[in-house]
Amino acid sequence: MTTFDVQSTDAVSDACQRPIIRYRKGESDFREMDFIIEETPVALAFNGVAYTVMMCTPHDLEQFAIGFSLSEGIIDHHRDIHDMVITHHDNGINLDITVANRCAERLKQKRRSLAGLTGCGICGEEKLETVCRMLMPLPMTVEFDLSHLEQALQQLLEHQALNQLTGAAHAAAYIDANGQLLATFEDVGRHIALDKLIGYIHQQRLSGGAVLVTSRASFEMVQKAASAGVEVLLAVSSATKMAVDLADRLNMTLLGHCRRGRADAYAHPERVFGMI
Repeated sequence: MTTFDVQSTDAVSDACQRPIIRYRKGESDFREMDFIIEETPVALAFNGVAYTVMMCTPHDLEQFAIGFSLSEGIIDHHRDIHDMVITHHDNGINLDITVANRCAERLKQKRRSLAGLTGCGICGEEKLETVCRMLMPLPMTVEFDLSHLEQALQQLLEHQALNQLTGAAHAAAYIDANGQLLATFEDVGRHIALDKLIGYIHQQRLSGGAVLVTSRASFEMVQKAASAGVEVLLAVSSATKMAVDLADRLNMTLLGHCRRGRADAYAHPERVFGMI
């Protein structure tokens, strides 16, 4: 089995220090330096045409571009991106992405004007029909052993350095079949964290594992994961009805309330075995 060093966000580079005043019960207020999470406008353009602006932490942008392009249905494989130029400006970052010609043709069919304040996967769509992408049902090639859940949750906690520093980051992690955490990406937006993880999964050709997110399982999180071929999605919070309906239709195993000693299966529990 191929092993990888655990990939995780560089917490300090995604945060800055600012003076704040703390108020605590029974104590006098006091001034102290605190870490604040970075939030930067990132403008994505494909083949010279502006597409969208997303708000996210300003690192792991190559993985974000790949994951976003895949989950948006712009590309089918990370090799469809032929070039990427990242340019930093005083007011944000430009991601100029060159994709294969057949992918560029798809963009002409997608009219979009999106300012994703927290990286939402569907904000800015102009028609209801474009919210739900046509995705093929997932195969049944993955199983998840519940006995690995507590270990995975503990590893995720240990690798959420940015959230420990700022208290303002979501995380998305990849867990292999043995319950080992191979990659963690954090971001101010939960959708962006998942996009960055998806990009990494495709770059490293990871398969056979599950994805764990530190948020609720919303419709767009299920859709993003399914577009990347993820068969098992684990969320620490609950799921929405639309997310459950989509997971059921796409043959995805969806678990929510994944905490120490508990988990709730919302769709396709047949992939799950073992004991908590």
